Amino acid sequence: ACLLHPRISNSDNKTFPLHVVQEQNIQKYGLPMTFSPVNPKKGSIGLNIKFEVAKTSVQSTIWKLDNFDAALGQWFVTIGGVEGNPGPQTTRNWFKIEKFYGDYELVCCPLVCKFCKVLCIFMNGGVRHLALSDVPFSVIFLKA
Repeated sequence: ACLLHPRISNSDNKTFPLHVVQEQNIQKYGLPMTFSPVNPKKGSIGLNIKFEVAKTSVQSTIWKLDNFDAALGQWFVTIGGVEGNPGPQTTRNWFKIEKFYGDYELVCCPLVCKFCKVLCIFMNGGVRHLALSDVPFSVIFLKA
């Protein structure tokens, strides 16, 4: 189950984009999501992931790979991406869902690149953030 979580810098109270994090309570399901493929007729070559929540701000709820966080040494998944519109400005908005043993894994997969990188959980302050890794994080999907 995934949720949104703000990260605030301790040094200057600067607010960062909302991070995609794992729900800590296993009895809760998190936020509903929709998956929009770049081309529905060609299968899973890349898709946008979007939280389906009531908009309380102008920020998009489309997932994206944020800029490298040098302080924590991680690439985090945040919201604020662009839906559709494949191109150089949206390369970090595209993901894949791939089989991983009996479950699935989420993969960050820029459409114009020949590499993909799996997403994992990065612990920070007791919060389980979605981030890039070489070790996949197994996920299952439930119909909302």
